[in-house]
Amino acid sequence: MPEVIKRINQRFTHSHIGKGLAFSSETVSVSIMWLFTCSALIGISLGYADWFIPKTPLNLLVCLVLLFINIPLISNKSKGVFIIAFIVGMLVEIAGVTSGQIFGSYKYGNNLGVKILGVPIMIGVYWAVLVIVTSQIAKSFFKNIFYVSVTGAFLMVGLDFLMEQMATSFDFWYFEGGIASIKNYIAWFIVSFSLQLLAYRWVQKINSHFSTHLYLNQIVFFSISFLLY
Repeated sequence: MPEVIKRINQRFTHSHIGKGLAFSSETVSVSIMWLFTCSALIGISLGYADWFIPKTPLNLLVCLVLLFINIPLISNKSKGVFIIAFIVGMLVEIAGVTSGQIFGSYKYGNNLGVKILGVPIMIGVYWAVLVIVTSQIAKSFFKNIFYVSVTGAFLMVGLDFLMEQMATSFDFWYFEGGIASIKNYIAWFIVSFSLQLLAYRWVQKINSHFSTHLYLNQIVFFSISFLLY
């Protein structure tokens, strides 16, 4: 994927149209990301949610690739943060689904792809992506580790709150009683805050602009989906 985007940039730059206006990898990445989201929202608004929503794992994979392009995790520590966030995310979700004690009693549907012990692998990926992205955003506002970590955790919980409004309709996951309790958000904050502390120390600020786009992309998708349904 990085090579494809690089070639597109080179061809555009050397074309007559592209003279004097070279697209960066970030510009192409952001455009692709918003194109996917806008297409999905248009499709959902036209009544094709049953076709678009099952493609969610593909959209998450695209976001993952674009993340690696724009926020290259070069150092071993930064790679470690991503891996640890993925593993912690998966383990805490598996424990949550199995016990019903961490986030409340819930189970996953079928639209998030392949599962391990009842938890979609993409949920672990989503945890890792969100930790990196929200940490980058928080670091653009604060320098202090506590403020950065708290802000990043709140950003993650805020997005989770929006997702909860559409989770059942999109066959993502189902809470007993049809709604997530306060326990879910408290647990999300605690786990998120712990991972944010690690990201603060091990992942330097690289690209808060792309991170902001990726985060807002998710906010816009779930907010408009809520209005459409």
